[in-house]
Amino acid sequence: MADRSLIFPAQEYRDRTARLQQEIARAGMDALFLTAPADIFYVTGFLTRFWESPARPWFVVIPRSGDPVAVIPAIGEALMARTWMPQIRTWDAPDPRDDGISLLADVLGDLVAEQGCIGLPMGLETHLRMPLGDYADLCRRLAPRRFADATGVVQHVREVKSAAEIAKIRASCVIAGRAFDAVPQIARRGRGLDVVFRDFQVLLLREGADWVSYVAGGAGPDGYGDVISPAGAQPLQDGDVLMLDTGAVREGYFCDFDRNFAIGAASDLARRTHAALWQATEDVLQALRPGMLACDAHRMLCDGLTRRGATPGAGRLGHGLGVTLTEWPSFTPLDRTELREGMVLTLEPGAATADGRIMVHEENIVLRADGCELLSPRAPHDLPEIL
Repeated sequence: MADRSLIFPAQEYRDRTARLQQEIARAGMDALFLTAPADIFYVTGFLTRFWESPARPWFVVIPRSGDPVAVIPAIGEALMARTWMPQIRTWDAPDPRDDGISLLADVLGDLVAEQGCIGLPMGLETHLRMPLGDYADLCRRLAPRRFADATGVVQHVREVKSAAEIAKIRASCVIAGRAFDAVPQIARRGRGLDVVFRDFQVLLLREGADWVSYVAGGAGPDGYGDVISPAGAQPLQDGDVLMLDTGAVREGYFCDFDRNFAIGAASDLARRTHAALWQATEDVLQALRPGMLACDAHRMLCDGLTRRGATPGAGRLGHGLGVTLTEWPSFTPLDRTELREGMVLTLEPGAATADGRIMVHEENIVLRADGCELLSPRAPHDLPEIL
């Protein structure tokens, strides 16, 4: 069996598989069926941009005991063979008559008894990456075997990061930190926001990102209207607050944090709001501990803003981070996920400024037994000014 794999040594993936198998058994399931890119990468180390093509489905099956099986299009066999995966089954895809379903049904049928249960992630932050009609056909072929929701199985394992994963996320954060340090070189009065966005992605790539899956932000007087809109051509003006937010990727792992900049001299409102966001984040950095709940982090961030005269923004105020830009849990009043040592999280408070505008601040952390450890380089307390 291979001792090396892509991204990490093979033992990292064997350990992940063993943890998943413990959860599979605990849930009373006989196998775990994965179709989503992040889940397949997590188990195998199969890192490729080929996921951008929707023409082919990809599958991994993890039995309750024994080796996992990759059931994949033949075009991916050479790359998958460079991973630790001990069993690889292929078909020539795409095949409009039978796009791997017969092969997949044979694999699952051999691994799961007729009265058995196959786990498949079906909940929040999951998706089925195969044609729905093919999934219905698979269910018919495998009956009376049944499929059940395995979101909790995957979530409970992926939420806690290994030391090797944390090192990858930290490396991605360092890359983004260097790019943020160079923003004053690309952002100035009169430059279009769309040009700044493009130049920021170039900075990230030059600093070592493999690709930039996510760049968002905004700009406007004393804040911005939202944090997800595409950048327009409007030029930056004195009095604007510019925010850039990135999910740059290095070796399959994301960072996700933002930085705010004043164009010209910052207004009193912008300075006060930035300071409130920074200090509310600092409060949580000092107080958050394993055993607290996701909703506790949300409450602490809101309380920290309110104490400093800022109005908390709506929505979630942080989330998990790893092989996807956002992972479980979500920092909302309704999420009672227990926070555990080894979780990588974002702290993302937002505050309303005026006339429908907001400011948002974000840091990336790993939760240790004695509290938070920053992975992103800490933002300055005072709102930086680009004069």
